[in-house]
Amino acid sequence: MAEITEAQVLDALKTIGHNGKDLVSAGMISGVAIKSGAVQAALEIDPKLASEMAPIQKAAEAAIRGIPGVLSATVILTAESAPKPAAPAPGGDGPRAASNTDGGAIPHVATIIAVASGKGGVGKSTVAANLATALARQGLRIGLLDADIYGPSMPRMLGRTDRPDSPDGKQLLPLEAHGIKFMSIGLMVDERTPMIWRGPMVMSALQQMLQDVQWATAEDPMDILVLDMPPGTGDAQLTVAQRVPLAGAVIVSTPQDIALLDARRGVAMFEKVNVPVLGVVENMSMYICPNCGHEAHPFGHGGAKAEAEALGVPCLAEIPLTIGIREQGDAGTPMVVAHPNSPEADAFMKLAANVHEALQNQLSQASGGPKIVFD
Repeated sequence: MAEITEAQVLDALKTIGHNGKDLVSAGMISGVAIKSGAVQAALEIDPKLASEMAPIQKAAEAAIRGIPGVLSATVILTAESAPKPAAPAPGGDGPRAASNTDGGAIPHVATIIAVASGKGGVGKSTVAANLATALARQGLRIGLLDADIYGPSMPRMLGRTDRPDSPDGKQLLPLEAHGIKFMSIGLMVDERTPMIWRGPMVMSALQQMLQDVQWATAEDPMDILVLDMPPGTGDAQLTVAQRVPLAGAVIVSTPQDIALLDARRGVAMFEKVNVPVLGVVENMSMYICPNCGHEAHPFGHGGAKAEAEALGVPCLAEIPLTIGIREQGDAGTPMVVAHPNSPEADAFMKLAANVHEALQNQLSQASGGPKIVFD
């Protein structure tokens, strides 16, 4: 297969005109990524023109597909949005967070927290989905942003794959599932399409999903927005931690020593950007045989709890490794919703209660005021 070059892609995009200029000459192409025959390009547009740019998007994809050797072409519409001012605290019961950045707060969203991991494969997204639904079951108004651009899994885990609507052509409406609102780049592209973007394209997409999605309104405020972060501690993760006004971070790890090494890096990254670490979750803490009830520890046990103590942060929960959690994730209904009376759901509900309490303690310390008690 002949190698596809960025110059070929740009030449193809020069054949697409808009307002008297081609897309490249107009400076509308903000990034190109090529890997194994898959080509992705970012098209920078005025968000007010999103609806009328759809034919241009399709024409650009068709032009790229015409290049010999191209197996798939995806053009994503992106928009540089000016930071929006922080909104007054909503009238709900959720905690209020101070921003750790200049600007970037989301109107009518009281608090943003991150669920992160030092490495992939530790069940971070499963924990994020169940944490969000568990918080909602405690009476809070919750949103979940799938910020894991390279491996978006929330559409499948939450059982919604339809594309979000944009009634005004300016803002997208998040989808709703199991009592929470959520958004994911996985709703915009085919599930089989690899995301091979570089850092600037990733941040542009994340910024759009934060600022150009109507997460909340004055009449319907949101208490907590949960960010399912990309795994690892690279540039994309650091940039998100710096630009998003996070009130705290939850670190997910297995008890395995190698996972704990990466968890330490995750804690250190958030500390460097002055984001409080709310605690550590020991996922896959133990395996309970569904037939005989025997408890085994394939990844060890207690390692994350010991690491949390060494780091001076709480161990928020120990989540078991069970077939049910995996099956419900694949089926699109988190364990907390599908089997609310199960031991697994109890573990996630305990996690939600501890995260909620850690947030209140953190905000109380920051303000010097009394702790707020939620029913």
